[in-house]
Amino acid sequence: MYAYIKGQLAAKKTDRIVIETGGIGYNVFYPVGRISMLPSIGSEVKIYTYTSVREDALQLYGFGSEEELELYKQLLAVSGIGPKVALSLLSTLTPGEIRVAILSADTKTLCKAPGFGKKNAERLIVELKSKVSADDMIGFLPQAEEDTAMEDGVMAETVQALTALGYPVKDARAAVMKASKDGVSDTEGMLKAALRYMV
Repeated sequence: MYAYIKGQLAAKKTDRIVIETGGIGYNVFYPVGRISMLPSIGSEVKIYTYTSVREDALQLYGFGSEEELELYKQLLAVSGIGPKVALSLLSTLTPGEIRVAILSADTKTLCKAPGFGKKNAERLIVELKSKVSADDMIGFLPQAEEDTAMEDGVMAETVQALTALGYPVKDARAAVMKASKDGVSDTEGMLKAALRYMV
């Protein structure tokens, strides 16, 4: 319905924000963990939105980037995951953490989100694993420190990706060395293999 709403941030509440534009205040559910990162009340904001239409309610869910919005839509496509549960997941974990958890089949990390149980986590991994690309994930991760350089090419890129995700350089290098013996030659395969050694 709405691609985004651009206007003045009128209020920050526990689980939602109010954006005023054109004399109308839009009540938008927003990831709880990200509300504090928004600018001060009165500032202009641009929020990407998803409209949930039900028999008894019309609700807006907002995100700070198109990437978050697209991941939210992917989560909603998983059977058994509704708008509020998907929002809870994005309130607890970053898009990068969610994608890493999916790639590494890490149900424990996914279950950190309130209301998100093991069955939901397992279903999410099964249904989205083929849709999550390690190469795409590397693209939006922050750049790792320069001292993560290892061998040229695939191994160096994989170490860089792991350290950007927060893993210690030493552990990342060890995992990549183990993964290199699994016979994978591309970055995506190497990252998936290395993640298995990190958990």
